[in-house]
Amino acid sequence: METHEPSGHRLSDWVHGGQQHVVSWSDIISGIGRSLFIKCLLRLSRSDYGSVACLNRDFNLLVRSGEIYCLRRNNGVAEYWLYFSCNPLQWDAYDPHRGRWIQVPKIPPDKCFMCSDKESLAVGTELLVFGMAHIVYRYSILTNSWTRADPMNSPRCLFGSTSVGEKAYVAGGSDSSGRILSSAEMYDSETHTWTPLPCMNKARKLCSGTFMDGKFFVIGGVTNNNKVLACGEEYDLEWRSWRVINNMSEGLYGVAGAPPLIAAVNNQLYVADYSDKDVKRYDKLNNRWITLGKLPEQCVSNDSCGIAFRACGDRLVVIGGPRTYTGGTIELHSWIPDQQPPVWNLVAKRSSKSFVYNMAVMGC
Repeated sequence: METHEPSGHRLSDWVHGGQQHVVSWSDIISGIGRSLFIKCLLRLSRSDYGSVACLNRDFNLLVRSGEIYCLRRNNGVAEYWLYFSCNPLQWDAYDPHRGRWIQVPKIPPDKCFMCSDKESLAVGTELLVFGMAHIVYRYSILTNSWTRADPMNSPRCLFGSTSVGEKAYVAGGSDSSGRILSSAEMYDSETHTWTPLPCMNKARKLCSGTFMDGKFFVIGGVTNNNKVLACGEEYDLEWRSWRVINNMSEGLYGVAGAPPLIAAVNNQLYVADYSDKDVKRYDKLNNRWITLGKLPEQCVSNDSCGIAFRACGDRLVVIGGPRTYTGGTIELHSWIPDQQPPVWNLVAKRSSKSFVYNMAVMGC
């Protein structure tokens, strides 16, 4: 009968000179040093963390506590997975490293989540999904489970948001009474707390957010009487102040009031202009948008419905797909922005009974 060390540290047996020797993870760690061993583990795909955590108690603790992801972030290591929803209570993930689709556990049944029109964002090792009636659910990759999360200090919907590392930023939106907000907040995924930020200069809902040049940008949106805002605002984290950028989203609306589909890669800002099926880059110096080329033909709709446009590491990704009466297809396209017109690469596709309602990219 095969026996195992209680600690689970044994790696393999080998025979030399008629004697059996046990090679353990502890032997390997002591041989190369714990610090160097962990540096090697940091560069493993997080797809492998579950299986590797079973082999060593020390590494198991690093993974289950989330410390390994803090170490990855501090060492500039990040792996990007895409999370998307085609069903009010169901989310799925796509792992580009392994090229596989992963089903995430369902959100616990809640009538506040039966509406498909929700906000979502990925921050740290968490996916936050905001439902009606101030309800927020948090999915953790550390536990592979959903829990109820604390709401914002000023709960809202239709807001702009972005995340960087373990922090997320939200601004604008409207409250349960329909009042359009100028307030903003920061979420810390390590403490699970919301902290109020200074208010924007203008109240706005149906706006978009992104992080670029170390600042939080909020673009577009509508204000009272459904007036479309062409200006954007940038929040300086160091000075804790907002600055208005006039005409930042001028001409980007295919449907009045629909939020611009924006994404920042390597501190360059891009937009998916679904009305003309173009991808554009923001010229910071001249405060204007430059057309680079076309979006993937298969993904684009005329009203932004069912299409998502995100930054995924050094790539831009577009997810969407053609629809028919009997169903449709979800296609994921990517492009590494350069000085040339976009050449989109079909990364993956799958059949789906519905289009994509929400999408978030988690980098950890």
